[in-house]
Amino acid sequence: MTAVVRILLRRVALLVPLLLGIVLFVFLVMRFSDVDPASAFFQGANPTTRQLHDFRERNGLLDPLPVRYVHFVGDLLHGDLGTSALTRAPVVDQVTTALPLTLQLTFLGLGIAVVLALAGGVTAAVYRDRLPDQVIRVVSLVGVAAPGFWLALLMIQYLAVDRGWFPTGGYINPADSFTGWLKTMALPAFALSLPVAAQLTRIVRTSVVEELDKDYVRTAIGGGLPPRVVVGRNVLRNALVNPLTVLGLRVGYLLGGAVVIETIFSLPGMGKLMIDAVQNGDPAVVQGVVLTTATGFVVVNLVIDILYLLVNPRLRAA
Repeated sequence: MTAVVRILLRRVALLVPLLLGIVLFVFLVMRFSDVDPASAFFQGANPTTRQLHDFRERNGLLDPLPVRYVHFVGDLLHGDLGTSALTRAPVVDQVTTALPLTLQLTFLGLGIAVVLALAGGVTAAVYRDRLPDQVIRVVSLVGVAAPGFWLALLMIQYLAVDRGWFPTGGYINPADSFTGWLKTMALPAFALSLPVAAQLTRIVRTSVVEELDKDYVRTAIGGGLPPRVVVGRNVLRNALVNPLTVLGLRVGYLLGGAVVIETIFSLPGMGKLMIDAVQNGDPAVVQGVVLTTATGFVVVNLVIDILYLLVNPRLRAA
């Protein structure tokens, strides 16, 4: 068994206690919240004390907390996230409907952030302390300080309302119209990605500058290799180690930021689903969205770890 396979198996094995810890945390937070599942189920009606008691007994809400946790984990293993108190539909169906849009927004924003960060960071490093570097550093500093929701509102005002280049909100399925999908997703994806791109640009620039100052780069360029080849083939790969580490953490920001961005642009994704569930007092949906989002964050970080191994041969050797 190679060292890479052993490391990957160890990473996967660590997911089990991590996911169980996330499930336990969400379980405890929801159980000690002020929202009563029985009252939420009968909202809009006037249930008797007997009806509330029967509901709690039927759903195991009167069992000891450890027993309820075991049943909760068992339901999750069978793909059961509970039932919505508002629609009486399985939560997993609502999550399955909303999740694809959130994934589209998150990964589209991630792709935009990576492209902008690589282009800006490498350009700033190659033109170090010159005009392109100074301009990119100032722009990235402003981007780090600008919150995503503020950028979203500015984009809606100047690009959608004033000029009409993009819709102010809504969603078009790519299967119906790919062009329409791009128009509805462009502003949300850019608003979500620009703060991440700004931070990654600064990190990419620093990493590339450190690599450019190393002896092997001077030797390669002095030996006649074009600087473009040296940067693209050697410098960039070695410089990606630190940005990849930060990228894994920024995925959590993208998933969390999608909640606000989806609400601003009226996108029917996980964020809007959770906001509606909180406003309507639907604890099962809130719980399902949080668990799904946290699990997605853990899985994405596992993928980042794999990419980290691929670009860092010293870690594989260790």
